[in-house]
Amino acid sequence: MVNEKATTPSSPHHNPVREDDNAGAIIAVALLCSDMDNDSTERIVAGLRDWIATAPAGAQLPSNRALTARYSASPVTVQKAMRTLRGLGLVESRPGVGTFVRTVRTARPPDYGWQTAALRSPQAPIPTLSTPMRSGAPGTIGLHSGYPERELLPQRLVRAALARAARTDAALTRSPAAGLPELQAWFAQELAQAVPAGIPVPAARDVIVLPGSQSGLSSVFRALVGFGQPLLIESPSYWGALLAAAQAGVRMVPVPSGPDGPDPDELARAFAESGARVFYAQPNFANPTGAQWSDDLARRILAVVRDHGAFLVEDDWAHDFGIDATSRPVVAADDSGQVIYLRSLTKSVSPSMRVAAVVARGPAHDRILADRGAESMYVSGLLQAAALDVVTQPAWQSHLRGLRQQLRVRRDLLIESLATHVPEAHLELVPRGGLHVWVRLPDATNLDRLVRDCEVDGVLIAAGTEWFPAEPAGPYLRLNYSGPDPDRFGEAARVIAAALARQRG
Repeated sequence: MVNEKATTPSSPHHNPVREDDNAGAIIAVALLCSDMDNDSTERIVAGLRDWIATAPAGAQLPSNRALTARYSASPVTVQKAMRTLRGLGLVESRPGVGTFVRTVRTARPPDYGWQTAALRSPQAPIPTLSTPMRSGAPGTIGLHSGYPERELLPQRLVRAALARAARTDAALTRSPAAGLPELQAWFAQELAQAVPAGIPVPAARDVIVLPGSQSGLSSVFRALVGFGQPLLIESPSYWGALLAAAQAGVRMVPVPSGPDGPDPDELARAFAESGARVFYAQPNFANPTGAQWSDDLARRILAVVRDHGAFLVEDDWAHDFGIDATSRPVVAADDSGQVIYLRSLTKSVSPSMRVAAVVARGPAHDRILADRGAESMYVSGLLQAAALDVVTQPAWQSHLRGLRQQLRVRRDLLIESLATHVPEAHLELVPRGGLHVWVRLPDATNLDRLVRDCEVDGVLIAAGTEWFPAEPAGPYLRLNYSGPDPDRFGEAARVIAAALARQRG
């Protein structure tokens, strides 16, 4: 009688240990072969580097076949070694001929002196790369950035929206110059919710979709101010606005602004003395101070702008970052087209989704649209469709509610860390929204040295000098509480404290 148990193939349930052992053995052999292959590659590279060190330039290396025999290695391993040597710039291959020791070619350094005369003096000093745009080394604590970390973004909504948009005609067609009509309507509707009775509601046709608010600032300054003309701007103010103004060649006139916002009387005086017709401001959670205008101040500022027949450029950059308050757009009280309103989705949706909008009425709208057409023609329809998808999902509002709580915890944690470890740092205002705190340091502080010393110790901070359109009013830091590693805020504060202590001697 045949023993069925002996002849029937065993299933995984009958002998799991044997199959697991086989799998483990296969993995172990694969890892061993990989290690041996890497060791052989390194051995060949080391041997050839010693040979190249004494060989004349242009000498031909042994063939791959000869190297395979000499080092008892596989052809694949020899090829990997040769790729390594080419990457190091030690050898060069000539197809059909062989591989040779690379000839060191010496030549005089290029002379770019002629460009100095051709370019002449710059119209305005424009920094190569502002501090908030820098990237830190791995492990660095970043308090310098202007963007929230990815954990604070609606990641699932963004990925799904991009996938859906890629399957629509938006991926293959050109967007209208002013933007997708559906996205224009959404921006207009968002504003309409804040407009009181009796004030004209912004229409979709008043909206111009932008590839980020930075390009919108440049267009507004070029279209409404003009090269060499004065622009009133809060001091301190958003560094990107200062950069856009410098790029547009406008003349910036600082208007002092503190924890409560600018003084209307100072603004009126600046209008009268400069002859300016545009005032750039951030009424809600200003970058860097965090200030939010009261309703009374907003009415007074708007009255000053009207009295001088001017425009207020309202940058509502932190509309989605309210913590203890919500954004109250000044444009909601404008019934004569004097407020040019900017709102971006880049920071709140995703830094890879650069979509924003400017709302303007009358001839100002036409001028800005003409500048946008000349600058970039239109905004990617794919990004517009994805952005619209994100902000119209029911989960978007849920995300914003959760974001508010996360920002509150992070803000309070950073403020507490500074109060504990850097008592000499003065916080003029606990921001009710936004992403940053604005800190005043002792007058004798050497900011440049402080920034360098902190970076050496693994902490990136932003000196406040980049936020002033003229000379800074004192030594300030702008610190971002929406970046990564909030659990290391205490460590960062201790580094700042130690750097300040070294300056005191």
